[in-house]
Amino acid sequence: MDFPKLRSVVLDTPDARGLAEFYRRLLGLEYRPGDEPPAPGEDDEKGRDWLVLVGDGGVRLAFQQQPELKAATWPDSAVPQQLHLDTAVSSVRELERQHERALGLGATLRFDRSDDPEEPLRVYADPAGHPFCIFVES
Repeated sequence: MDFPKLRSVVLDTPDARGLAEFYRRLLGLEYRPGDEPPAPGEDDEKGRDWLVLVGDGGVRLAFQQQPELKAATWPDSAVPQQLHLDTAVSSVRELERQHERALGLGATLRFDRSDDPEEPLRVYADPAGHPFCIFVES
């Protein structure tokens, strides 16, 4: 039996280029050919519509411009998270390093369980308000 193949995870955002740059730098992804930022001073038509980042193994993270997007308010339920990304690192030390990187790139810490001996993790909001987690893989 054939099944549909998951092609991309798509995030709506009021700033497609800005959010793509956040995740490109956070996760070490690259732009799909043709989606790279334009030269300084040139119009960024694609950055106002749809962009795709690609990574190892065919991972694709896409960004769709949605000016009216309301940022998730998790853990408050006023605006549900609807989707979040889980990422993992190899150690608590690496979790600390990635914490500083995420904040430096514009993430906001929403939940800190980094001292949990069973499953250390932190939950952040990206610059558009989408939650994402960084876990320590066991």
